[in-house]
Amino acid sequence: MIDLNRRHLLAGTAAIGAAAVTGLRPSTVNASVPQTGAQAPGFYRYKVGSYECTSINDGARSFPMPDKFVVNVPKEEALAAADAAYMPKGMVTVPFNPQLINTGSKLVLIDTGNGVANLEPSKGAVGRTLQNLQAAGVDPKSIDIVLLSHLHPDHTNGIRLADGGLAFPNAEIMVPVKDWEFWASEENAGKASGDMMKNYFANVKKTFAGLESKVTKYEWGKEVAPGITSIATPGHTPGHTSFAVASGDKKVLIQSDVTNIPELFLRNPDWHVVFDTDGALAQQTRHKFYDMAAAEKATVVGFHFTFPSVGHVEKDGAKYRLIPSAWNPTI
Repeated sequence: MIDLNRRHLLAGTAAIGAAAVTGLRPSTVNASVPQTGAQAPGFYRYKVGSYECTSINDGARSFPMPDKFVVNVPKEEALAAADAAYMPKGMVTVPFNPQLINTGSKLVLIDTGNGVANLEPSKGAVGRTLQNLQAAGVDPKSIDIVLLSHLHPDHTNGIRLADGGLAFPNAEIMVPVKDWEFWASEENAGKASGDMMKNYFANVKKTFAGLESKVTKYEWGKEVAPGITSIATPGHTPGHTSFAVASGDKKVLIQSDVTNIPELFLRNPDWHVVFDTDGALAQQTRHKFYDMAAAEKATVVGFHFTFPSVGHVEKDGAKYRLIPSAWNPTI
């Protein structure tokens, strides 16, 4: 039996330190291997009935937490929550995870990430969807439907290549009608206040310019692709949509942005993230959606959950907590 107590550990550390000082080599010598300097491909497959689904990582962005990242609590409280989640000091880390659903008859990409135009400026932190699709053996030309949950840039900008061409040239682009009506409105754009909202309107105009004939607008509560039903989850944006993916007796809920990072907004569902168009409505939607998911013990997939972004939501008093699904080495 090996006894690993504190005295033994300290003694081992001291021995290694002494070897470094005296120039002696430890007894175990490893071959010198060049460092790769690159991350592994980010894709993870899971089954829903007969459907093969793939979580595709678009990357993760770490940035200094803005003063009003959470608009209705003091910044210090939000920083404490990020610190408790072991995020870099004073920072917040937001992942991005589109979902690929292979129904057997259709290949459906739900959301597209930040786009390859952001790959180089972000030093590879975001804009990784295309390279991870390629790593997963998926040709972008084979995607039949690009299904957008809402029209924020981190969900839509992957439609375009860096040169402005189409990343998924053969895909029908599906958008929630309520979001399209809101963001495509020149009247709404003219009333927008603040740089963030103005940039959102401008980005929709730029991203979808000339694509009107490829865009199909869908309603809530409808089957928008085989086995994929749209769910009304407004608040984050006026037409924000989640999806139920069902095959046989199996189902997962793709929550999109019902919450931003769960470490802050699942644990604190009454907090309002700066990106929400209507914070009070988004708060109401969160409770309704997560009460349903918890009651059903449903598998939940979150765009801003840590990759591979698949888990379950449990009630914890007036709050919720995310239980990540165990990594499955087989499909």
